[in-house]
Amino acid sequence: MRITIIGSGNVATHLAAAFKNAGHHIVQVYSRDMQNAALLAYHVKAEPINNLTEISSETDLFIIAVKDSAIGPVAEQLTPYKKLMAHTSGATDLYALSAFSDEFGVFYPLQTFSKIQAVDFRNVPLCIEGANEEIASILQQLAQTISNKVYLVDSAQRKVLHLAAVFANNFPNYLYTIAQQILAKHDLDFDLLRPIILETAQKVQENLPAPMQTGPAIRNDEVTMNNHQQLLKDEPALQQLYTLLSQDIIKLDNTEKGNR
Repeated sequence: MRITIIGSGNVATHLAAAFKNAGHHIVQVYSRDMQNAALLAYHVKAEPINNLTEISSETDLFIIAVKDSAIGPVAEQLTPYKKLMAHTSGATDLYALSAFSDEFGVFYPLQTFSKIQAVDFRNVPLCIEGANEEIASILQQLAQTISNKVYLVDSAQRKVLHLAAVFANNFPNYLYTIAQQILAKHDLDFDLLRPIILETAQKVQENLPAPMQTGPAIRNDEVTMNNHQQLLKDEPALQQLYTLLSQDIIKLDNTEKGNR
């Protein structure tokens, strides 16, 4: 398939590479920053552009991988080309594109990306939605050329997935940052925590997370929790966060026991 990538960020970079590696032709890469467009275009042997008036009509699909607020304005400028377009957002409704095209869909990779970290796209869940069954089928077949995990997911479901992903990925990463800062204040290295982080992540690959919960809250170990609170006496916001999370873990454990 001939594909034009709109965007040059993390999602655009990994999708463009996956499409190229699967044998698709990347026609152009667009970015407002010509340097960014050129860098990605070089790697996927495409033409870089920084103006949407320079879009080539010799494409089958526009992949719109830009920030959510830019999806509509970008799609509007692509309207004259009358091509299939799909956005990659987890939080934006399918019909955000309906005012600009009769052929539109969603091509959402449920993964966290950074340009410097390689990702095996075969293991990335791709959530597909189309304006009709034919478009959904086209996008599904395209997705299957780069991933072994392709799902038809409607807009309402995708928004729930996106919310769950924030809890499963973004919030824990923030907590890692807090942990690193606590360690740094006491001249301890974050490397000490990497094995326990990895162990927990590996456990939930094969088990549901609730039964894997450990720590003083699940044991209702008030002595240890009070000691932790004392260590955070100069950080009232962290004390409050610690209390809130601990209380929710205790509540979850009580709920789980009640369901047994």
